[in-house]
Amino acid sequence: MTGAFTTRPELHGTFGMVASTHWLASATGMRLLEAGGNAFDAAAAAGLVLQVVEPHLNGPGGDLPIVLYAAERDEVVVVCGQGPAPAAATIERYTALGLELVPGTGVLAACVPGAFDGWLRMLLELGTARLRDVLEPAIAYAREGHPVLPRVAEGIAAMERHFREEWPTSAATWLPVPAPWSLFRNPVLADTYARVLVEAEAASPDRDGQIQAARDAFYRGFVAEAIGAFVEREDGLLSADDLDGFEAVFEPPVELEYEGWTVSKTGPWGQGPVFLQQLALLAGFDLASMAPGSAELVHTVVECSKLAFADREAWYGDPEFTDVPLDRLLAREYADERRALVRAEASAELRPGLEGARLPKRPSNSLLLGAGTGEPTRGDTCHLDVVDRFGNAVSATPSGGWLQSSPVVPELGFPLGTRAQMFWLEEGLPNSLEPRKRPRTTLSPTLARRDAELLSFGTPGGDQQDQWSLVFFLAHVHHERNLQAAIDLPMFHSNHVTSSFFPREAKPRHVELEARFEPGVVEELRARGHDVEVAGPWSLGRLSAAARDASGVLRAAANPRGMQGYAVGR
Repeated sequence: MTGAFTTRPELHGTFGMVASTHWLASATGMRLLEAGGNAFDAAAAAGLVLQVVEPHLNGPGGDLPIVLYAAERDEVVVVCGQGPAPAAATIERYTALGLELVPGTGVLAACVPGAFDGWLRMLLELGTARLRDVLEPAIAYAREGHPVLPRVAEGIAAMERHFREEWPTSAATWLPVPAPWSLFRNPVLADTYARVLVEAEAASPDRDGQIQAARDAFYRGFVAEAIGAFVEREDGLLSADDLDGFEAVFEPPVELEYEGWTVSKTGPWGQGPVFLQQLALLAGFDLASMAPGSAELVHTVVECSKLAFADREAWYGDPEFTDVPLDRLLAREYADERRALVRAEASAELRPGLEGARLPKRPSNSLLLGAGTGEPTRGDTCHLDVVDRFGNAVSATPSGGWLQSSPVVPELGFPLGTRAQMFWLEEGLPNSLEPRKRPRTTLSPTLARRDAELLSFGTPGGDQQDQWSLVFFLAHVHHERNLQAAIDLPMFHSNHVTSSFFPREAKPRHVELEARFEPGVVEELRARGHDVEVAGPWSLGRLSAAARDASGVLRAAANPRGMQGYAVGR
């Protein structure tokens, strides 16, 4: 283990570990473990609490991918809680409004909210806890109050005028602007969760029946009806019938072997495989000989990231609607061919591979409806990791339904998501908008296995998720066994690729790194042609991680950046 200074200790134990982007969610997950539950119970309860305490980063109107390991089945499973576009959502409907992009805010950008069903489907299939045990912590924090994060207070203050003038239902929920660390209550949201619970318990005497009844209340009952009626009033496209047809699904992961680890990600309806493409490219370099903070390592990782993300732009989309050639994109021969494109100087090109690759055209102009531009680069999403004494592991990255991006549904106390902004309004692309198609999300949890070892990790960060997570994983595999030390290392990423979020900007050759890098590293990167921006010393990434060693020892760590992520365990 390392002897380096860390901002907090790496936790060790044998009973259970929960790490997340908010201490109240981590504590809630540990509460479920202490009550005899497993990792799936803990993750579901923690995830529902995140919807309450990080309303600027996720909510019941948002999305959820999960990558998990079920020890009893000896199986890695992906839970897709990514809702599709409405049945009425066509390119023609948007372009008729004079739009070249789906807006980053407002109900026109709403897809089916998939997070709630993602949590409950996992709970139903793999958990042991009762619905009441999982829902009650979220109800309590919504009704009795939770301390307002300074970033939440700042976000509400920035939106105050817009709420008052354009989104009165949001004004009724979030105003007056709360003071940082004051107790904030959302009684309408509490009533929504509580009604789901009451209806579920009235519908069935047994656990599984109650969980299914809760899913029905949300997607085929009063929640769906309220969403449908509100969106219709707001001239959006999402309907109650769209929710009725949705169910979170279990899928096999996409996997790649790297340095003895089997790394598992979501399918190409998310950006997850781009993590694996980066690993395939980097496997041809001697990263172990490169110092973690060196210009050589930063340059190598960034240049490989550009190539992998170019393929994301050209090929990824919902595989139920488009043919994504993953076998070829992840083949060793393809990585060998692409690796030859990495030069000593920074590339200014966006170069996808394989014959027939097609990149979206940059729009000439676009109309933004409402305020804001959707998900910011950082501080935009949540993440949680759980490992338990039974050998299970969960990596989950809930997001969407941000308070700043869409008006609150007044009967429910939460806003809808804006994930449809990730679609292109250009025909014939893998990620072109189509009815009932999943947008290619950036949400990207990760699970890795090596013999009896398990590692669950992830971060918020939009397009940066599979860059920051990669930097952590490479550090852990090649240089730093201690999870906390790997998280604390100076972070970097590229903004070379076109953003997944409105207004779809790109900054060729742009690299952002924390000020803790040595000045000589910055100078060398600039000499290689990178457009380097030095950010704050602790500003990039919000990683958390949990692990199980071959001996059965459990470990966990959480990010000090943002001053709210915590790991708990024993």
